[in-house]
Amino acid sequence: MNSAMPDTDTTTDAEPVLVREQRGAVLVLRLNRPEARNALNMELLAQFGQAIVEAEDDPGIRAVVLTGTGDRAFCSGMDLAAFASGEKPTDAQRAGLDVFGRFITGEVAVPVVAAINATAVAGGFELLMGCDVAVASSEARFGLPEVKRGLFAAGGGIMLGTRIPLATALELALTGDYIDAERAYDLGLVNKVVAPDDVLDEAIALAERIARNGPLGLQATKELIRLAATDAAAALEKQNDWQRRVFGSADAKEGATAFIEKRDPLWTGR
Repeated sequence: MNSAMPDTDTTTDAEPVLVREQRGAVLVLRLNRPEARNALNMELLAQFGQAIVEAEDDPGIRAVVLTGTGDRAFCSGMDLAAFASGEKPTDAQRAGLDVFGRFITGEVAVPVVAAINATAVAGGFELLMGCDVAVASSEARFGLPEVKRGLFAAGGGIMLGTRIPLATALELALTGDYIDAERAYDLGLVNKVVAPDDVLDEAIALAERIARNGPLGLQATKELIRLAATDAAAALEKQNDWQRRVFGSADAKEGATAFIEKRDPLWTGR
């Protein structure tokens, strides 16, 4: 894979497997196992889940950006070496793993922007599906190669047919073949394709645009649009609950007042 920067990133025992950086109202999470192409082991899954819970609970965080270290991979999926060795979660890791499951199905409250810095395959592709919008490197590739390893895409990949045409979803999942960034864009899997060096900045800029909006409105919109994609009737029923909560909120009043006064709104999330 060609890129403007060499893949010289390495981690030491002292470095975390998940790096966190807050930029205003945006929390940047970086998968930090470049020596393993940012593959997902129990420690990384648990730390990611914990970080998502903290983002959901922190009113100062209104959007998350997810990316990876290096230029070889955004995430190569499950750590097969750990899987083959029979790695099991510790009791302390289980709560984070449960949250990761919510993330994969799009059920976390905070909007998440993917910054796909390089290849996203298997569980890395499923991470992309858990994100709400995505900016991808022009050098990135995407795929669900689990069938090539005697497995299937059990981390959310089976829902691919709700995102792209069914025949195309079946083609990708049954062959295990990869597609490039341009085809991923044409299929609607990513929102923007940019030069490798621009991926993170573009993703953060997109997250900042999202974060400027009302927190309750964002939460309602994310949940309802995702739900409507698989169960329109359930989404319409759920909309009634959200409408009472959001339209009667202090933020709704603040949004209208700020518009009249020609100023930026001061959101409280209430």
